[in-house]
Amino acid sequence: MARERNLDLVEISPTAQPPVCRIMDYGKFLYQQEKKEREAKKHQKTIVVKEVKFRINVDDHDYETKKNHVLRFLGEGDKVKATIFFRGREMTRTGLGRGILERLIKDIGDHGIVEFRPRQEGNTLHAILAPNAKKPGEKPQKPVTPPQPVHQAKQA
Repeated sequence: MARERNLDLVEISPTAQPPVCRIMDYGKFLYQQEKKEREAKKHQKTIVVKEVKFRINVDDHDYETKKNHVLRFLGEGDKVKATIFFRGREMTRTGLGRGILERLIKDIGDHGIVEFRPRQEGNTLHAILAPNAKKPGEKPQKPVTPPQPVHQAKQA
């Protein structure tokens, strides 16, 4: 039957009893599968990890600027790796670095979640923050403004 129609006989389920076969154009089938995979790939979201580096002697203004960068990255849906690099004698002051990262976590609050608490690896201390997971079907909330009263001119 497949030869009469110039199509292919494709075995779908070889373990079934009896084996299941289908008459189809196998080349067209492979092309459509590849097309579906390419379309699915277009809609994928790639996870990007942005890094923000702090120092243990960071000034308040510098801290605020970097905190705002973290908030912007989280708002864009990227993960953030907050890193503190210790040099030389700074290794004796790891508590200060941990305090900076804890302050950052507290300041971010509900804008993001902590994926990995601050941990030390060698001479670097880092924490990974991720954006809040949105529930499926949830829309961003717009601020509700009360209706404005309409003023009419009084007629005398």
